[in-house]
Amino acid sequence: MSENTRIIKLNPVDEVAIAKVTIPSGSVLEDAGGVRTVTEIPGGHKVALRKIQSGDPVHKYGQIIGFATQDIEPGQHVHVQNLSMGHDFERDYAFGKGVKPPLEVNEQLTFNGYLRPDGRGATRNLIGIVSTVNCSATTVKKIAEHFVRSDSLDRYPNIDGVVPVTHGFGCCIDTKGEGIQQLRRTVGGYVVHPNFAAVLVIGLGCEANQMDAIFMTEKVSPGARLIPLVMQEEGGTQNTVDAGIAAIEKILPEINDVKREKLPLSHLVLALQCGGSDGYSGITANPALGHAVDLLVAQGGSAILTETPEIYGAEHLLTRRAVRRDIGEKLVDIIHGWERYAEREHGSIDNNPTPGNKKGGLTTILEKSLGAVAKSGSTALKGVYKYAEPVDAQGLLFMDAPGYDPMGATGQIASGATLLAFTTGRGSCFGSRIAPTIKIATNTDMYNRMQDDMDINCGRILDGKSSVTEMGEDIFRAIMRVASGEQSKSEALNVGNEEMVPWMIGAQM
Repeated sequence: MSENTRIIKLNPVDEVAIAKVTIPSGSVLEDAGGVRTVTEIPGGHKVALRKIQSGDPVHKYGQIIGFATQDIEPGQHVHVQNLSMGHDFERDYAFGKGVKPPLEVNEQLTFNGYLRPDGRGATRNLIGIVSTVNCSATTVKKIAEHFVRSDSLDRYPNIDGVVPVTHGFGCCIDTKGEGIQQLRRTVGGYVVHPNFAAVLVIGLGCEANQMDAIFMTEKVSPGARLIPLVMQEEGGTQNTVDAGIAAIEKILPEINDVKREKLPLSHLVLALQCGGSDGYSGITANPALGHAVDLLVAQGGSAILTETPEIYGAEHLLTRRAVRRDIGEKLVDIIHGWERYAEREHGSIDNNPTPGNKKGGLTTILEKSLGAVAKSGSTALKGVYKYAEPVDAQGLLFMDAPGYDPMGATGQIASGATLLAFTTGRGSCFGSRIAPTIKIATNTDMYNRMQDDMDINCGRILDGKSSVTEMGEDIFRAIMRVASGEQSKSEALNVGNEEMVPWMIGAQM
């Protein structure tokens, strides 16, 4: 991308281009055949390249992003005032027609990770403290705080931390319904996560989300590295805190007795996230991350795409890449389920994008989704999963979840993701202690403002200093470094103790 261009046209059929920088009113766009801007075009926003009639579809990426709500003249700003999602349109799902072989690999690469007894690879060696219910959350945090305040871990350099895992649910719900099953699956996924070498599970005692049911769901039993504590049986808050501290201190030498070793990248499961997206997300960071995903999958690794409302209108790009028709059909069924849900709740899937997304240049969910799907690269879709369902296939996978970043990431981690790549244009500050998070900026201005949070600057693509492929390779190398123990920016800030947000469904009673 040239440094001197002021607009980006992504496909020859597009009626709009994206402003690289804010373009003043009255500017002549030489790259668009001399079109003169009618109004100021903020950076990341769209400008009309030719006349668009009211009701006509508007294309970006060569795909429909909405329909004109009034006549639009060349050089006008195209946004919420003249573009909306409008009426539905046909998508050609073309199941499996676009499946490509993975990229060729000249060398099998490795990372330095921990090999667990069950054969899974881990990127961190942590001790987890997991609450079954909100009633035990404070106790969980008090135990974890002890190990932050004291020097107990200083003698154990191979332990990456003691991590609290708390949430706001766990009771007053049907004990046999779909909601409690999903919560148990989510909490259970954390309990057996490979990045946890040992786990304390702490409950109040009388909650609906009983820990025995979680253990049964995950087919695990209490032992030296899975320690249950029930507050009502221990004698209350302080007694449980004391018991939890003592239990962890007892196992520290054993948890420390482990070393990183070279593991193939097939052990890596990468969660894909974007949040605080802007008009640059689908041009810089997301396609660059997509290239990194292609490189990872070629090495036998896996990546989990999620947030169903944020692939809405772009799902046909994924069904084309489904290795089997039933995988593509499962994805379409999930999409239709979200349509029915929105109708039942008298809502609209187009309520997403958020105000911040719109300020950054994204107008409709169709536009946002097309950019979000770019995170998945071009590799074949190998599986579609329920929220927090353990992934059992390798390659590119999809997990159903709402379009709320912490909720989607919680499900991905519960499904087995051992690290996370997160693109952002507005400047999300999300992080996770359990699955280390690599933050990827879409533009240089935000990267410079928020360098303490951002790991990689894909604004270099807009600046004409790197290509999408080159930045994808940078992200891929960062994935291997962080998987091998290098701290991400969010880890250095100790961000990630409050970010478990389960997707709670079912009646609360």
